[in-house]
Amino acid sequence: MSAALKKSSSNGSDKSVTTEEQHAKISEIRKLIGPLPEKLAIYCSDAALTRYLRARNWNVKKATKMLKETLKWRAEYKPEEIRWEEVAHEAETGKIYRSNYIDKHGRTVLVMRPSCQNTKSTKGQIRYLVYCMENAILNLPPDKEQMVWLIDFNGYNLSHTSVKVTRETAHILQDHYPERLGLAILYNPPKFFEPFWKVVKPFLEPKTQNKVKFVYSDDPNSKKIMDELFDMEKLESAFGGNDDSGFNISKYAERMREDDKRMPAVWTRGNPQSAEPPVDLNSLDLNSDSDASDNGKVDSSPSHVSDSETLSPSESVIVTKGSDNDSTEVH
Repeated sequence: MSAALKKSSSNGSDKSVTTEEQHAKISEIRKLIGPLPEKLAIYCSDAALTRYLRARNWNVKKATKMLKETLKWRAEYKPEEIRWEEVAHEAETGKIYRSNYIDKHGRTVLVMRPSCQNTKSTKGQIRYLVYCMENAILNLPPDKEQMVWLIDFNGYNLSHTSVKVTRETAHILQDHYPERLGLAILYNPPKFFEPFWKVVKPFLEPKTQNKVKFVYSDDPNSKKIMDELFDMEKLESAFGGNDDSGFNISKYAERMREDDKRMPAVWTRGNPQSAEPPVDLNSLDLNSDSDASDNGKVDSSPSHVSDSETLSPSESVIVTKGSDNDSTEVH
């Protein structure tokens, strides 16, 4: 079969694997993970497993360990069960929201405005971020897996950032939402942001760092990034576009409530009435490390779950500041 170039986010290097090798590695992960409850099995589509393999440079052992940790996190944190009414207070100022336009590649766009931070709860901020990521993925076209982040630095100052919160955000999104970020655009970051960026960069994997682009409205060269990526008629004026309608919390709330109605069907294979018993984490053996190697025996049996893509997200660049006393580790 023809070889396809696959990229790694674990060390910034590229590795070529054939389609046959790719399917073999996916089958090996399924064998190592073992049977799963439907709710978690839906998450393990071929496309999802491929993202974990890419994130770990096609190393089956590392990808399996990463996936097990994510399955445990999803079973405990239940990101797909977060609803708008629970996080609506975090959204009031428009600090993070899914735009009503997509980029020219058809990717969902998340807008972030650090200066619009309105809460001090780290736990609440992370939960809202996870909700936004799940919603962005829910709205991705079937043939797309990645999204674009637009970060507006208007009104930003260092009091809006926290290394501690950024580190936790990077952990959640890199470890549990691999290969979901297509591009992160930092729009008009001030000069004093550069020292903070140098502190944050080590928390990000090399491939993630390469996805971060600095764009300045007074720099014709960097501004071309916006022209090449977006329909300027639909792009917000804050990013150099022609749409000056701005963020409207009432209209956005309506959109999110409608999306919330769609979420249960995604996680029950289109049958919202089918209820599953609680997941027994101990029976899933999600805590054990895989001792498999990339050269080990591969299970060639057919996939036991659907190949249709479902929910999960990406990597983060910056989030806004919360109270250190309210910080919680989410794994």
